[in-house]
Parts: sequence; C-alpha cells; structure tokens
Amino acid sequence: MAGDRPLSRLGMLALAAPSIPIGALQLALTVHLPRYFASHMGLSLMVVGSAFALVRAIDIPLDPLLGLSMDRTRSRFGRYRLWALAGAPVIMAALYLLMHPPLEVGEAFLVAVLLLMFLGYSALFLAQVAWAATLATSYVQRSRIFAAITALGVCGAVAVLVVPVAMTRLGYSDAAGVEAMIGFVIVAAPVTTLIMVMRTPERIAPDHAERFGLKDYAALFTRPNVVRLVVAVLFIELGPYWMAALYLFYSTTARGFAVAAANLLLLVYIAAGFAGAPAVSWLAERISKHRALMVCTSLYALSLIALPFLPKGDFAAATPVMLAAGASFAGFLVMLRAITGDIADELRLETGREWMGLLFALVNAASKVSTAAAIFLTFRVLAHVGFDPREGAANTRAALQGLELAFLAGPIVFVMIGGLCFLGYRLDSVRHADIRRQLDARDLEFPAPP
Repeated sequence: MAGDRPLSRLGMLALAAPSIPIGALQLALTVHLPRYFASHMGLSLMVVGSAFALVRAIDIPLDPLLGLSMDRTRSRFGRYRLWALAGAPVIMAALYLLMHPPLEVGEAFLVAVLLLMFLGYSALFLAQVAWAATLATSYVQRSRIFAAITALGVCGAVAVLVVPVAMTRLGYSDAAGVEAMIGFVIVAAPVTTLIMVMRTPERIAPDHAERFGLKDYAALFTRPNVVRLVVAVLFIELGPYWMAALYLFYSTTARGFAVAAANLLLLVYIAAGFAGAPAVSWLAERISKHRALMVCTSLYALSLIALPFLPKGDFAAATPVMLAAGASFAGFLVMLRAITGDIADELRLETGREWMGLLFALVNAASKVSTAAAIFLTFRVLAHVGFDPREGAANTRAALQGLELAFLAGPIVFVMIGGLCFLGYRLDSVRHADIRRQLDARDLEFPAPP
C-alpha cells in the first residue's frame, strides 16, 4: 500500500465519470421531479411529499447494509466494481418506469419505483465514493479526487439543466424538458459506469482484527468523530435540499423570474461548482478540511441573506449571489466526502477492519434523511401557509411571505449548525499522515491474503 502510486488525471476522470449521471439525477430528484409529479401528473403536494418520505424511511436503513456488504465483498473482479455494475441497470429500469408507467400513477406506484431507483443509486454512488477513498490515501490527494468527482457531478447537473432551458425555448413544455432530463440519465448511467470499472484499479485493504461482532459495529455510533460527521451531514445537506425543494416556487412566484430565467440561475448555481470544488480543495490544503468546510457554510448563509435585498426579477443582480452559494455547496460535498475517508482510516487503524463502505453508507443515509425531510417538511410548510403550487394560481401576500421565509430561514440555520459541528475537530493533515504511516506499515507486515 505504501508504494501505490496516486491516480493520474485520466484515472481520476475515469473514476469520477459516473458522477455525471449521479449529479444529474440528484438535481432532478430535488428540484424537478417533485414538481413534475405535482404539476404534470396531478398528484397532490401531500401525496408527493408522503411518497418521498416513505421511500426514504424504507431505503435509508438499507444503506448501512449495502455499505457493510461492500466492505465484506471479495472476488477476483474486485470489491466495489461488482456493486457499481449492479447499480447502473437498476437506475435505468426505475427511471424508465417513472416516465412510462404501465399503471395509473398513484402513491403506491410512486413509492415502489422510487424505492427501486434509490437502491440502484445507492449501490452505484457508494461503490464509487468508497472506491475513490481507498485509492486516494493521502490527506491532500483525497481532497483532490473528491474535487474531481464533484466537478464531474456539476457537469451532469449542468447538462440536465441545459436540456429544459433549451426545450422551453424550442416551444416544448416543462414536462417534456423533465422527461428529456431523465432520458439523459438513462443513457449516461451505463456508459460512465463501464468507463469507471474498465479503467480503475482496486486496492483492497487487508483486515487485521481476528474477531468482529455486532458489539463492534454498534460501538461505531459511540465514536465522537463518527457522530460529529453524521450530525454535520444531516444539517449541512438539509440546507441546500430545503432550498432546492422550494427553489422553483420561490424564484418564479416570489422573485418574479420566468421559469426559463429561474432555470438559468439554477444553472449558474450548479456551474459554480467548477470553481468551488477545486477552490475548496486548495483551501483545505492550507487551513485543513474542517476549517475549509466552515468557511463554505458561512459563505452559503451570507449568500442567502443577500437574496431578499436584490431587485425582483433582476438576473444580473442575482447572478453573483447564486455563484457564491453554488461554489459553497460544491465545497460542502468535497470536504464532507474527504473527511469521511479520513475518519474511515482512523477507524481502520483503531479496529483492524475496513469501514470505508459502511461509513460512506452512513453518511449517504444521513444525506437521504436530509433530502426526505426537506421535501416532506417544505411541502407541508407550503400547505400550512396556504401556498398554491398550481400553474397560474393566484397566491395571497401572506402565502408569498410564508414561502419567502421558509425558503431563506431553513437553509441559513441548518448549514450554520452543521458547520459548528466541527469545532474542536482534530483530525488534521498531521494526524492523518501519522495514521497513514501506521496503516501502511501494518499492511506491509500483514498483507491481504491472495
């Protein structure tokens, strides 16, 4: 392990390739699909919110089982490669059923197909990020590889944002634009997954613990850095997902933007990740990952605070604010994933077992809780303040004020709480270098069986 060379730039891009459909799907799920089900398919806000919440309630406990299974998988084809190959076709099948349902779309059908889609998504996503963290073993290299993964995720999100904007200008409906976005994901998922599995090596770290039982896994949840990480993810990711769930409603009805202009601003927000991902990686090398993360949470909150002071419908005024918020969001993703890999190394040194897949699964489960909570809570908040989401509906001033308050207050509070979770965090570059030195020495002395 100590003699392993870091991935080349082309190797990083091959490993990061599935981030294109993953990023596209994440955006569609948080911004466009809930609105598509409510506005185009005629489902009520309560039904859509309940369906997403129920799916998450079923799906979230499965993530740790997936991660644990990945950590225990050994085959001549590798560990994470097999799981990635299994996840892509499941995503394709589920998305096709969502766009071309064989039955009348109700809550039961929506729950079943969304659950199938999320299982495929989890298998592909967890395989990719755990694989990346095992290949990038140094403190700096890990930030860089997750910056590459985040940047290609931005490519996917930008691609699917361009689709509805272009289709609107060509005279197609909003619903047709969403369907084209999903078509892009269906095509991109298998292509990019094959690129990753064919061009990326695997390095399976040996286990050194002789016995390992349920008590050892339960003890994971008593470790301060694990608890700190999971709670931080819950709050930090709840902020952007909360914002995403309300974005189109807020930007069109409260801020006076047309749908096409709102999508262009969202494109600005997502595209800012091209700068945000490498910038936060550079910053982390100088002030450490957790401090770089707290800089991002503060910048994100300040950006949202500025929004209500901008002239309504002014695209030029909103652009720099969306750039700052989007760059900060990309920084969240890079730092949280890189920190997860560092903590997994710390756990392997202390326990003698590989935790990479399981720890990323716990983080992904926390992210899913945030996504579900955002959709479930925001849609109920909108219903509570009397906001009508239907196209062309006339909303009262009180309903619009309720929408604005919900859109701004939630994300600002949540991301700041998440950033504060890393006060007192001590796993910096010096500590991580010592952990890697001990791990590499032990792995050389007790290598993995062939």
